[in-house]
Amino acid sequence: MIPSEEEAKKLWDKYKLPKEKRIHVALVAKVAMEFAKKIPVNRKLLLAAALLHDIDKAAMKLPGERHPDTAVRILLEEGMDEVAALVRTHPLHAILDPNISPKTMEEKILYLSDKMVKYDIVGVDQRFALWRAENLPKEAVVLLDSTYPKVKALEKEMFSIAKISFPVYTKG
Repeated sequence: MIPSEEEAKKLWDKYKLPKEKRIHVALVAKVAMEFAKKIPVNRKLLLAAALLHDIDKAAMKLPGERHPDTAVRILLEEGMDEVAALVRTHPLHAILDPNISPKTMEEKILYLSDKMVKYDIVGVDQRFALWRAENLPKEAVVLLDSTYPKVKALEKEMFSIAKISFPVYTKG
């Protein structure tokens, strides 16, 4: 099942998605839908995945789960297998793992859109700068250093395919 926008937002309440994460996922969805105007994709699936990719932020994690494992489990339990499969490919580390790296257009758009948004649409470079400013542990800094070139390459690829440039969405 692929939920409607209204159904996805009901899950925000069910799983107590924090206010700041609601802002984040709504903006990720907005960016993703801008790409979807230019690239043929399953818009309903992409929108649902964008709205639900962080559904696990306040949810109880099972032993051994990390983000987005809990989100994937929740979505599977909700009967949203297609959405879960897409959400599985969005975490920062996914781009380094051939088993879960984004491959389809929907996966690439969700992944990139998530890396362009904090609590505003900031773009990849500023998003990485914000992460670096967080006084992260050494392994997180190594992850940022190893993913950044691949994320920039994905950004270049997707902007080229969509024939757009940053910002992909402007307020107003």
